Amino acid sequence: MHVDGRAAAVTMEDGLPPLRDVIAKYDLAAKKSLGQNFLLDLNLTGRIARAAGDLTTGSVIEVGPGPGGLTRALLMHGAREVVAIERDERCLAALGDIAAAYPGRLKVMPADAMTVDVTKLGSAPRRIVANLPYNIATPLLIDWLERGPAIAAMTLMFQKEVVERLTAKPRSKDYGRLTILAQWLSETRRLFDVPPRAFTPPPKVTSSIAQIIPRQKPAFPARQRDLERVTAAAFNQRRKMLRQSLRAVFGDAEQVLTTLGIAPTARAEELTVEQFCMLARALEGRFA
Repeated sequence: MHVDGRAAAVTMEDGLPPLRDVIAKYDLAAKKSLGQNFLLDLNLTGRIARAAGDLTTGSVIEVGPGPGGLTRALLMHGAREVVAIERDERCLAALGDIAAAYPGRLKVMPADAMTVDVTKLGSAPRRIVANLPYNIATPLLIDWLERGPAIAAMTLMFQKEVVERLTAKPRSKDYGRLTILAQWLSETRRLFDVPPRAFTPPPKVTSSIAQIIPRQKPAFPARQRDLERVTAAAFNQRRKMLRQSLRAVFGDAEQVLTTLGIAPTARAEELTVEQFCMLARALEGRFA
């Protein structure tokens, strides 16, 4: 059914009260300190749930469910089990109402997601589906990427600019350290944008949904700490040629770059993920 901002009083198909009524009942005004922007548009929560694919096996892990709009959409679209991690105690009663409406299918975990090992929650295949609080979205994603194929898939909402960085191509302004790490460890694509008016309160930026599929193994051989060291040096001085920006890492950076077949005069955004992995291996003395 079509729902716009003025029609938010329509009851969801699960028989639970409209989200605006839930927010009023439990006094759930969004807190800026928690990065909260509640998604109330039922068309969009349903679209996100559908984008997450088949949810009838394993567990769906949701971070920051708030009053439970996306939670309800996931359950209505067949999620076998949802594990909802929520640090805001004000939201727990509203989530408890949803759990009662879906016996045995929703587990509410009062916790800070930054302290939780999601690979210990629920059962495989684990999928993370979330409207992430903007203030912790990137560190959470990096943590989840580092956990590899223990997470089957992620369908996540970020600020649009973050998704542009995740999916960027070489020679673009958005191409950077996060791009390299994400594309090394996963396959990522941008699905669709979400306008500010879909939220309460509306954020100042457009959001985007990304689908992230962790790789069974990294795209190219490299040690993560070496890859991070090389990309940090290169992108922290991205306007400089690599023969200068990588001098602190390699000493004779020009010789290393020439040996690897990389132009010493190239800049960071010109290199592919594979070439950065070659540089990372060079730190170990491996040039193959």
